[in-house]
Amino acid sequence: MPEQLTQLKRAFLEYLEIEKGRSLKTVENYERYLERFFRFARIEYPAEITDEAVRKYRLYLNRSRVRRSSRPEETLHKKTQNYYLIALRVFLKYLMRRGISSLPPDRIELAKVGERSLDLITTQELDRLLQAPTGAAVKDLRDRALLELLFSTGMRVSEIVILDRDIDLSKDEISVRGKGDKVRVVFLSESAKASVESYLRARVDMAPALFIQMSRFLGDAKDALSVRLTPRSVERIVKRYALQAGISRKVTPHVIRHSFATDLLHNGADLRSVQALLGHAHIGTTQVYTHVTDPHLQKVHKEFHNIRKKPI
Repeated sequence: MPEQLTQLKRAFLEYLEIEKGRSLKTVENYERYLERFFRFARIEYPAEITDEAVRKYRLYLNRSRVRRSSRPEETLHKKTQNYYLIALRVFLKYLMRRGISSLPPDRIELAKVGERSLDLITTQELDRLLQAPTGAAVKDLRDRALLELLFSTGMRVSEIVILDRDIDLSKDEISVRGKGDKVRVVFLSESAKASVESYLRARVDMAPALFIQMSRFLGDAKDALSVRLTPRSVERIVKRYALQAGISRKVTPHVIRHSFATDLLHNGADLRSVQALLGHAHIGTTQVYTHVTDPHLQKVHKEFHNIRKKPI
């Protein structure tokens, strides 16, 4: 890659990190997305980013196949294709701000994707899931506290694994750092507080993390490894207890987050408040929950659907 484009890309990534405040993970993803386009289109100068180059790239993305361990080979999802196109569009906006001639960013249209669907479990299934860890060992207490905290706060799995054990349980709220390094307040139910307190009382290790991995060989907290649970570990824990609770559908930490949001809306919470509690940057992201929680639609259906006149 010629020095000119290399320098522009580096300056753009630094701009994302410093001036726009994007996380390092986001910056890494943007770099990967842009590199794929530059390699495919053999771009050497910004002026070479043309409609034709983007058109060929979109065909390439749409026909690209990915192999997953649990599923047969399939084409790249439309949503994933859009990640690549968004990175390129943001880069072009950056070039335009600097007065560098290239393709106008508004010439890049995103692929149409289907409306987002929600994976939900019933209230009864959720209750069985939360009650699934029944043992008195530290590991069981940890898992119970983890599940309770996920549902009480609606936190993302990436947010809950970075919590430290020094949280103030005398209050009903804690601050968490979410996407874009934004801090928000989440609230603890009494059952969540009690579960976390029981778990912390049983621990005798000095690890700073709230949720830690336990030794595979000994159940004693003295043998707890001083490492945090990873998001993947939390996913495995949720999956194991979902199966134990007799839930046949796939359950993930994000499904519990969905349950948190729909529970609030079912009980009358307004959409803006739910948006703040979930840490959504845009209200449109939160609105997906209204499709499954709108009590007015249910009332209309009951009142007006399949009404038959009584025989005279």
